[in-house]
Amino acid sequence: MSHIINKILYICLIRILLNTDMKEFFKMFFASLLGVIAAGIILLCISLFIMVGWITSMASSITQTETVELRSNSILKIGFDELPEVVTQDPFANLSPTATAYSLSDAIEAIRIAKNNPNIKGIYLNTEMPMTGMASLEEVRRALEDFKKSGKFIVAYGDNYSQKGYYLSSVANRIFLNPLGKVNLVGVAASTLFYKRALDKLGVEMLTFKVGTYKGAVEPYTLDRFSEANREQLSLYINGLWNNIINTIAESRKVTPDALKMFAERGDAMSEGSNFIKQGLVDSLMYREDLEAYLATKSGLDKDEKPRLVSVPDMLGKAKHKHEGDPIAVVYAEGAIMPQAANQYKVNTGISEQLTKQLKALAEDKDIKAVVMRVNSPGGSAFLSEQIWHQVKNVKKNKPIVISMGDYAASGGYYISAAANMIFAEPNTLTGSIGIFGQVPNAAKLANKMGIDADVVKTSPYADMLMATGNTVGLIKPMGNEERALVQMEIERGYDTFISRVADGRKMTKAGVDSIAQGHVWLGTTAKEIGLVDEIGGMDEAIKAAAKLANLKKYHTVYDRTPQPTILDLILKRNDRDLEVRLLERILGREELELIRNYREAQQMGIMTRLPYGFTAY
Repeated sequence: MSHIINKILYICLIRILLNTDMKEFFKMFFASLLGVIAAGIILLCISLFIMVGWITSMASSITQTETVELRSNSILKIGFDELPEVVTQDPFANLSPTATAYSLSDAIEAIRIAKNNPNIKGIYLNTEMPMTGMASLEEVRRALEDFKKSGKFIVAYGDNYSQKGYYLSSVANRIFLNPLGKVNLVGVAASTLFYKRALDKLGVEMLTFKVGTYKGAVEPYTLDRFSEANREQLSLYINGLWNNIINTIAESRKVTPDALKMFAERGDAMSEGSNFIKQGLVDSLMYREDLEAYLATKSGLDKDEKPRLVSVPDMLGKAKHKHEGDPIAVVYAEGAIMPQAANQYKVNTGISEQLTKQLKALAEDKDIKAVVMRVNSPGGSAFLSEQIWHQVKNVKKNKPIVISMGDYAASGGYYISAAANMIFAEPNTLTGSIGIFGQVPNAAKLANKMGIDADVVKTSPYADMLMATGNTVGLIKPMGNEERALVQMEIERGYDTFISRVADGRKMTKAGVDSIAQGHVWLGTTAKEIGLVDEIGGMDEAIKAAAKLANLKKYHTVYDRTPQPTILDLILKRNDRDLEVRLLERILGREELELIRNYREAQQMGIMTRLPYGFTAY
């Protein structure tokens, strides 16, 4: 704070000297000095107030966790706004109203504990509009199906159900809807924005180098609509996903898949509430405030009593964990694969060189008997994917390593999975996309319109080559045929390396991998049929498989979650860049953070193995 006050004081002196005579100087100087001192005191008070607020909030959070009592006739309440694989351990996270307090594995563990806890009578699902992907919801749904075997009830309520929200809610014994609510069962669509015509108008040509007929990541910059090959694979993907959704709902709600298809095709999602009851999608219409009486009586309390709702953190806090047997490490590979140095705004940091260090440490740790790596990634840097692949193979030399694929493990996400002993995926996991590409913008026409010229002095023919040197002058210098041939050769070599890694890991021929690669995306069920995946299942199944491969009779899991520094840590360490990032996470919304992340990724030069920027698994 002292350097800020010094700057203010300096500015005050300059302004006084420039605008007053010496007679008034001292009077104005001391007045200004007094103002600066007052401002400093105010700033100090504000800082202390914020710090006290943080500490109070933290203490309140801790106290609340310690004093929660799990009484009889309780109900576990689970919200599904977001269920990330990893939750940052931040004592100030509760300052954000949208902060997520628990992860996917936390929710599943809480459901498992609630099944066997006699004080828990049922589960209340708040599943209106989950932002979680379909594969993650499948895993939760499977845990809820297992919970129902205990004879306990599951109730779902929504003011409005999104399609994914209703998919998860359909597992419930009873589904309630607000009288003015909707069930948005409408089908699945895939869309993207195309920028080629806009780039043409600007005078920018995106030079594209790729291997893979179906590698659609480059199409927004080179076409004005989907290619036939890309349209074919997207149709296969969304139709398979839609069939999985309606078949699962139909089985739970005791209706036919054809009836659900007709519901979507007629646009009945826009109909009135009574129609949802008539179609068998909803059991009753009810206002949210009136649900309390139902939950109270359902759990064995008097209808005038408040239902005893327990959160996921409360449920986990009351569990007694026994660490018996040998440890199996669980490590997370979530987000785009992107070098740490390039990730200026480390929003949802993603997969960086840190993962290679984690895997190397796990390979050398003799106490760890097996490793499970949870992969939830659209891919990214081909170079970094290779480094992570190498460390996965290094782990495999010392102990079993099993992959559990989440919502998507595609392109680079599959690259880093290929060397494992076994690969598990959910039916709706998006995987494959084994292909590679690079893009170079050519802004020569734009530069010509603006009157910008460039000249170069060089020692050899390729000294100013954009892809090789990062020379920004290359942006307005058209790439010659020889340079293009060199880049394409590098892309093809990268693709050959990619399919070689897959062939080695999956015990297939390179020709066999190439026939199912070419950038083609696959659903988990199809990926199993063509040999890219070993089994259909989630984290539990992957952990059991790892234990079996390691010949472990008794085991427990160790979650390798590298803790992120808190805001207080960053203030004390005076780390301005990371502090800026963490404050951005608190201030900006989900869409703004996504744009920042995509922008930073798109800036990276080099060979890429990833899905299209901004792509989200349904």
